[in-house]
Amino acid sequence: MSEEILINVSPVETRVALVDNGVLQELHVERSHGRGFVGNIYKGKVVRVLPGMQAAFVDIGLERTGFIHAQELVPEHAEGEPRPSELPDIRTLVREGQTLLVQVSKDPISTKGARLTTHITLSSRYLVYMPNSPHIGVSIRIDDDAERKRLRDAVEASVREQNISGGFIVRTVAEGIAADSVVGDIPFLQKLWQDLTDRLGAIKAPAVIYEDMPLTLRSLRDLARLPIEKIRVDSRQSWSQMREFANEYCPQLINIIECYQGERPLLDLYGVEDEIARALDPRVPLKSNGYLIVEQTEAMTTVDVNTGAFVGRRNLEETIFKTNMEAAGAIARQLRVRNIGGIIVLDFIDMQDPEHQRQVLRTLEKALDRDHAKTNITGVSELGLVEMTRKRTRESLGQLLCESCPVCQGRGKVKSAETVCYEVFREILREARAYDNEKFLVLAASVVVDRLLDEDAAYVADLEAFIGRTIEFQVEPLFTQEQYDIVLV
Repeated sequence: MSEEILINVSPVETRVALVDNGVLQELHVERSHGRGFVGNIYKGKVVRVLPGMQAAFVDIGLERTGFIHAQELVPEHAEGEPRPSELPDIRTLVREGQTLLVQVSKDPISTKGARLTTHITLSSRYLVYMPNSPHIGVSIRIDDDAERKRLRDAVEASVREQNISGGFIVRTVAEGIAADSVVGDIPFLQKLWQDLTDRLGAIKAPAVIYEDMPLTLRSLRDLARLPIEKIRVDSRQSWSQMREFANEYCPQLINIIECYQGERPLLDLYGVEDEIARALDPRVPLKSNGYLIVEQTEAMTTVDVNTGAFVGRRNLEETIFKTNMEAAGAIARQLRVRNIGGIIVLDFIDMQDPEHQRQVLRTLEKALDRDHAKTNITGVSELGLVEMTRKRTRESLGQLLCESCPVCQGRGKVKSAETVCYEVFREILREARAYDNEKFLVLAASVVVDRLLDEDAAYVADLEAFIGRTIEFQVEPLFTQEQYDIVLV
């Protein structure tokens, strides 16, 4: 395995690509005019309480008000303590006009505002500090029980010695790191939290209290895990900032941070630009000549597996199994590259052998182990579907880089020229009954006018005879295929 992080910095946009053996695995994009809000802390003002939804809207100074659920308002429980069976009425927790210290847990997506929580967290290289929770835990991605105990004991001992309030979660990158380095983040997080609380009284809501680091530094904090080979950045200024950050918080990375000064663009050199273009296409080809179809909607994403031109060698079941096995790894990679979150339904080709089903599921789970986002997978249903969820905190790649087509309004399809022609006929009939004019002038796209004058010329003649008026046609080059106007002359 050979992992590298490639960072392309420009005045308007920063892109970070995680590449494994030359293949893009993850892509993070941050634009100067639209940085993400996840992790930011705000002093907000409650503008509306919705008892029927057990939620409230909070003004935090963004374009749309943020949304907070009652479960994000109740205090967190220590590990092992029973949780209440029912949440209290949200009207007992907040009221309109009240100020709240909240953190963004999910960016605004589509028409929805930011998702908020009062369970504040502050992240460093090795630890996540929770000032309002007594819990001390270790990332579930650290599997070794002895390592988990070592890290937990080190943090608990440091918390007792320094008499620190609040809790900590040890991050995955702390695995194998000396205890002194891990607990060395505690004073930094304590001071950061103290500085934030000191500022609260002097700031009027709505206002931002704390903003997370830029993407270049977050990539060192969140993505860079040994044994990563290289971190290449094409901006000398960003390279200098990253080395300063690494020198203070992760010195083991300082020697692998490299300033790229080649003539060819960094992401072109590794083929990342081509991968980004392919990640916007719903069709994903597989090496076996099968393919995936990835369709993203507002509520969920569906992934359909097809054998395509792959015919196999032995029998149908073996062909289906090989296609599904290859698709399982490809699906995990596509979810990371496209940053697809929420509910995801995977439509594998139906397999009769239960052992084949188990192997495909194991392959999918293993491929998702390296995903930074939290995932949860169900078994294979009777219909051959696998339901899963992937934590969504920001827009997907498609939502970030694209917008709805102005022609089809996001449907992905436009009315055929034949359909539009028949709509024109119906509209002319309606107008002929309502108005007493001499003739009609139809303005439409060239493909529609061509059909009206060719394949549908006989229908046009019949319509003219029926209404007793002439119909003329004119191409309007600015019209889309669905647009037309009928002028009474």
